[in-house]
Amino acid sequence: MQANITKWGNSQGIVIPKSLMEMCNLQVNEPVDLEVRNGKIIIQNVHRHRTLEERSAEYGGRLGPFESYDWGEPQGREVW
Repeated sequence: MQANITKWGNSQGIVIPKSLMEMCNLQVNEPVDLEVRNGKIIIQNVHRHRTLEERSAEYGGRLGPFESYDWGEPQGREVW
């Protein structure tokens, strides 16, 4: 697949086709790492931390089960 390097303000850019974006699991406005290896430009996904909602969705929206524990009354100078 070929693309043209074009001028964008004071920088240059390459339009990445949607099909290639989907194949690489990239999203618009998502940060990527750029690296040069053996004279080639490598574009890689940046490891992105998932939100709590995204993580809980993997478990059907549940993060539990949670149980309540009775630790008794405070002892000494503990503050509860």
